[in-house]
Amino acid sequence: MNRTAILSALPDEQQGLLELLQQAQKTSHAGRDFWQGVLHGQPVVLALSKIGKVAAATTATALIERFGVQRMVFTGVAGGLGAGVRVGDVVIATDFLQHDLDVSPLFPRYEVPFYGKACFGSDTALTARLHAAACDALAAAETHRPARQFADARVHSGLLASGDRFVSGAAESSSLRATLAGAGHEVLAVEMEGAAVAQVCLDYGVPFAAMRTISDRADDSAHVDFSSFVEQVASQYARAIMERFLLSLSIK
Repeated sequence: MNRTAILSALPDEQQGLLELLQQAQKTSHAGRDFWQGVLHGQPVVLALSKIGKVAAATTATALIERFGVQRMVFTGVAGGLGAGVRVGDVVIATDFLQHDLDVSPLFPRYEVPFYGKACFGSDTALTARLHAAACDALAAAETHRPARQFADARVHSGLLASGDRFVSGAAESSSLRATLAGAGHEVLAVEMEGAAVAQVCLDYGVPFAAMRTISDRADDSAHVDFSSFVEQVASQYARAIMERFLLSLSIK
Protein backbone atom coordinates (compact mmCIF):
# COMPACT_ATOMS: atom_id res chain seq x y z
CA MET A 1 0.00 0.00 0.00
CA ASN A 2 1.44 3.36 -1.09
CA ARG A 3 0.75 5.22 2.14
CA THR A 4 1.43 8.91 2.82
CA ALA A 5 2.33 10.21 6.28
CA ILE A 6 1.10 13.69 7.18
CA LEU A 7 2.87 15.24 10.14
CA SER A 8 2.09 18.34 12.18
CA ALA A 9 3.54 19.59 15.44
CA LEU A 10 0.34 20.86 17.08
CA PRO A 11 -3.19 19.40 17.30
CA ASP A 12 -4.86 22.48 15.83
CA GLU A 13 -2.63 22.29 12.75
CA GLN A 14 -4.08 18.87 11.89
CA GLN A 15 -7.58 18.93 13.33
CA GLY A 16 -9.24 19.72 10.01
CA LEU A 17 -7.56 16.75 8.36
CA LEU A 18 -8.49 14.38 11.15
CA GLU A 19 -12.13 15.41 10.88
CA LEU A 20 -12.15 14.37 7.20
CA LEU A 21 -10.33 11.05 7.70
CA GLN A 22 -12.37 8.04 6.55
CA GLN A 23 -12.04 4.50 7.90
CA ALA A 24 -10.10 6.00 10.80
CA GLN A 25 -8.16 3.64 13.01
CA LYS A 26 -6.04 4.82 15.94
CA THR A 27 -2.83 3.10 16.99
CA SER A 28 -0.91 4.22 20.07
CA HIS A 29 2.83 3.69 19.73
CA ALA A 30 5.95 5.31 21.19
CA GLY A 31 3.83 7.64 23.29
CA ARG A 32 1.97 8.95 20.27
CA ASP A 33 -1.37 8.40 18.53
CA PHE A 34 -1.23 7.49 14.85
CA TRP A 35 -4.40 7.69 12.79
CA GLN A 36 -4.59 5.44 9.74
CA GLY A 37 -7.32 5.88 7.19
CA VAL A 38 -8.27 7.29 3.81
CA LEU A 39 -8.14 10.98 2.97
CA HIS A 40 -9.28 12.26 -0.43
CA GLY A 41 -8.95 8.74 -1.81
CA GLN A 42 -5.39 8.19 -0.56
CA PRO A 43 -4.25 5.89 2.26
CA VAL A 44 -2.65 8.07 4.93
CA VAL A 45 -1.30 8.09 8.45
CA LEU A 46 -1.84 11.30 10.43
CA ALA A 47 0.46 11.97 13.35
CA LEU A 48 1.59 14.74 15.66
CA SER A 49 5.36 15.04 15.75
CA LYS A 50 5.20 17.00 18.99
CA ILE A 51 7.49 20.01 19.25
CA GLY A 52 11.24 20.01 18.65
CA LYS A 53 13.77 18.09 16.62
CA VAL A 54 14.15 15.00 18.80
CA ALA A 55 10.39 14.48 19.11
CA ALA A 56 9.96 14.97 15.35
CA ALA A 57 12.73 12.48 14.57
CA THR A 58 11.13 9.88 16.85
CA THR A 59 7.77 10.30 15.12
CA ALA A 60 9.25 10.14 11.62
CA THR A 61 11.17 6.98 12.49
CA ALA A 62 8.04 5.34 13.90
CA LEU A 63 6.07 6.20 10.77
CA ILE A 64 8.67 4.46 8.62
CA GLU A 65 9.50 1.50 10.86
CA ARG A 66 6.04 0.70 12.24
CA PHE A 67 3.67 1.93 9.52
CA GLY A 68 5.83 1.54 6.40
CA VAL A 69 4.94 4.90 4.87
CA GLN A 70 6.29 5.57 1.37
CA ARG A 71 6.32 9.36 1.57
CA MET A 72 6.11 12.01 4.25
CA VAL A 73 4.69 15.54 4.29
CA PHE A 74 4.88 18.10 7.08
CA THR A 75 2.31 20.85 7.43
CA GLY A 76 2.45 23.52 10.11
CA VAL A 77 3.42 27.08 10.87
CA ALA A 78 6.69 28.98 10.95
CA GLY A 79 8.11 32.40 11.70
CA GLY A 80 9.01 34.44 8.63
CA LEU A 81 12.61 35.59 8.32
CA GLY A 82 13.21 36.23 4.62
CA ALA A 83 12.56 39.55 2.96
CA GLY A 84 9.06 39.65 1.51
CA VAL A 85 7.85 36.66 3.53
CA ARG A 86 4.75 37.94 5.27
CA VAL A 87 2.17 36.67 7.72
CA GLY A 88 -0.36 34.59 5.80
CA ASP A 89 2.14 33.49 3.15
CA VAL A 90 3.08 29.85 2.59
CA VAL A 91 6.65 28.57 2.36
CA ILE A 92 7.37 25.31 0.54
CA ALA A 93 10.72 23.96 1.66
CA THR A 94 13.40 23.13 -0.86
CA ASP A 95 16.07 22.59 1.82
CA PHE A 96 16.38 22.25 5.59
CA LEU A 97 19.12 23.35 7.98
CA GLN A 98 19.60 23.13 11.76
CA HIS A 99 20.36 26.69 12.83
CA ASP A 100 21.41 25.64 16.33
CA LEU A 101 23.88 22.93 15.24
CA ASP A 102 27.54 23.85 15.79
CA VAL A 103 30.23 21.17 16.08
CA SER A 104 33.07 23.55 15.19
CA PRO A 105 36.00 23.36 15.06
CA LEU A 106 35.61 19.64 14.35
CA PHE A 107 33.18 20.40 11.53
CA PRO A 108 32.12 23.65 9.83
CA ARG A 109 29.29 25.44 11.60
CA TYR A 110 25.85 24.04 10.66
CA GLU A 111 27.34 20.96 8.98
CA VAL A 112 25.82 17.69 10.18
CA PRO A 113 28.72 15.46 11.25
CA PHE A 114 29.53 12.60 8.86
CA TYR A 115 27.02 13.77 6.25
CA GLY A 116 29.34 16.30 4.64
CA LYS A 117 26.68 18.98 4.33
CA ALA A 118 24.58 21.42 6.30
CA CYS A 119 21.42 21.39 4.20
CA PHE A 120 19.19 18.42 3.44
CA GLY A 121 17.03 18.81 0.36
CA SER A 122 13.36 17.92 0.05
CA ASP A 123 12.21 15.45 -2.59
CA THR A 124 11.98 17.30 -5.91
CA ALA A 125 8.90 15.61 -7.34
CA LEU A 126 6.96 15.61 -4.08
CA THR A 127 7.84 19.25 -3.45
CA ALA A 128 6.67 20.24 -6.93
CA ARG A 129 3.27 18.65 -6.23
CA LEU A 130 3.04 20.40 -2.88
CA HIS A 131 4.01 23.75 -4.40
CA ALA A 132 1.38 23.41 -7.12
CA ALA A 133 -1.23 22.48 -4.52
CA ALA A 134 -0.37 25.52 -2.41
CA CYS A 135 -0.54 27.88 -5.38
CA ASP A 136 -3.90 26.46 -6.41
CA ALA A 137 -5.29 26.65 -2.88
CA LEU A 138 -4.25 30.27 -2.38
CA ALA A 139 -5.59 31.24 -5.80
CA ALA A 140 -8.95 29.79 -4.78
CA ALA A 141 -8.76 31.26 -1.30
CA GLU A 142 -11.66 33.63 -1.91
CA THR A 143 -13.83 30.67 -0.95
CA HIS A 144 -12.07 30.32 2.40
CA ARG A 145 -12.37 32.42 5.52
CA PRO A 146 -8.63 33.32 5.75
CA ALA A 147 -8.77 35.02 2.34
CA ARG A 148 -10.48 38.05 3.82
CA GLN A 149 -7.46 38.60 6.06
CA PHE A 150 -4.68 37.64 3.66
CA ALA A 151 -5.94 38.35 0.16
CA ASP A 152 -2.41 38.97 -1.14
CA ALA A 153 -0.86 35.81 0.33
CA ARG A 154 1.97 34.32 -1.73
CA VAL A 155 3.74 30.98 -2.02
CA HIS A 156 7.52 31.00 -1.54
CA SER A 157 10.09 28.24 -2.08
CA GLY A 158 13.40 28.01 -0.26
CA LEU A 159 15.33 27.19 2.87
CA LEU A 160 13.72 26.43 6.22
CA ALA A 161 15.83 26.66 9.38
CA SER A 162 15.00 24.38 12.31
CA GLY A 163 16.07 24.69 15.92
CA ASP A 164 15.01 23.82 19.44
CA ARG A 165 13.99 27.36 20.25
CA PHE A 166 10.84 29.38 19.58
CA VAL A 167 12.34 32.45 17.92
CA SER A 168 10.19 35.32 19.15
CA GLY A 169 12.24 38.49 19.36
CA ALA A 170 13.04 41.00 16.65
CA ALA A 171 16.70 41.23 17.69
CA GLU A 172 17.06 37.45 17.78
CA SER A 173 15.41 36.91 14.40
CA SER A 174 17.50 39.66 12.80
CA SER A 175 20.69 38.17 14.22
CA LEU A 176 19.74 34.68 13.09
CA ARG A 177 18.96 35.82 9.57
CA ALA A 178 22.22 37.79 9.31
CA THR A 179 24.34 34.95 10.74
CA LEU A 180 22.89 32.40 8.35
CA ALA A 181 23.27 34.75 5.41
CA GLY A 182 26.89 35.30 6.36
CA ALA A 183 27.43 31.55 6.06
CA GLY A 184 25.74 31.50 2.64
CA HIS A 185 22.30 30.36 3.77
CA GLU A 186 19.44 32.64 2.74
CA VAL A 187 16.64 31.46 4.99
CA LEU A 188 12.94 32.11 4.44
CA ALA A 189 11.46 30.91 7.71
CA VAL A 190 12.28 29.35 11.06
CA GLU A 191 10.57 26.41 12.80
CA MET A 192 11.42 23.52 15.11
CA GLU A 193 11.05 20.16 13.33
CA GLY A 194 11.68 20.09 9.58
CA ALA A 195 15.43 19.49 9.44
CA ALA A 196 15.18 16.54 11.82
CA VAL A 197 12.46 14.86 9.76
CA ALA A 198 14.45 15.54 6.58
CA GLN A 199 17.50 13.80 8.06
CA VAL A 200 15.49 10.73 9.09
CA CYS A 201 13.87 10.53 5.66
CA LEU A 202 17.26 10.79 3.98
CA ASP A 203 18.58 7.94 6.13
CA TYR A 204 15.65 5.71 5.15
CA GLY A 205 15.29 6.85 1.54
CA VAL A 206 11.75 8.12 2.07
CA PRO A 207 10.66 11.17 0.00
CA PHE A 208 9.88 14.20 2.16
CA ALA A 209 8.26 17.57 1.53
CA ALA A 210 7.09 20.33 3.86
CA MET A 211 4.87 23.38 3.84
CA ARG A 212 4.71 26.08 6.47
CA THR A 213 2.19 28.87 6.81
CA ILE A 214 3.81 32.04 8.13
CA SER A 215 2.13 32.80 11.46
CA ASP A 216 4.38 35.70 12.51
CA ARG A 217 7.63 37.42 11.70
CA ALA A 218 9.52 35.68 14.56
CA ASP A 219 9.60 39.02 16.34
CA ASP A 220 8.35 40.48 19.60
CA SER A 221 4.70 39.90 18.65
CA ALA A 222 5.14 36.19 17.83
CA HIS A 223 3.70 34.94 21.11
CA VAL A 224 0.65 37.20 20.74
CA ASP A 225 -0.18 36.12 17.18
CA PHE A 226 0.63 32.44 17.32
CA SER A 227 -2.24 30.52 18.93
CA SER A 228 -5.16 32.23 17.23
CA PHE A 229 -3.43 32.11 13.85
CA VAL A 230 -2.88 28.36 14.03
CA GLU A 231 -6.54 27.71 14.75
CA GLN A 232 -8.15 30.28 12.46
CA VAL A 233 -5.85 30.34 9.43
CA ALA A 234 -3.08 27.74 9.26
CA SER A 235 -5.36 24.76 9.88
CA GLN A 236 -7.64 25.88 7.04
CA TYR A 237 -4.69 26.38 4.72
CA ALA A 238 -3.46 22.89 5.57
CA ARG A 239 -6.87 21.40 4.86
CA ALA A 240 -7.16 23.09 1.45
CA ILE A 241 -3.58 22.45 0.37
CA MET A 242 -3.46 18.83 1.48
CA GLU A 243 -6.72 18.12 -0.34
CA ARG A 244 -5.19 19.28 -3.60
CA PHE A 245 -1.89 17.56 -2.89
CA LEU A 246 -3.47 14.18 -2.15
CA LEU A 247 -5.74 14.39 -5.20
CA SER A 248 -2.66 15.07 -7.32
CA LEU A 249 -1.14 11.76 -6.23
CA SER A 250 -3.83 9.99 -8.24
CA ILE A 251 -2.57 11.72 -11.40
CA LYS A 252 0.24 9.90 -13.14
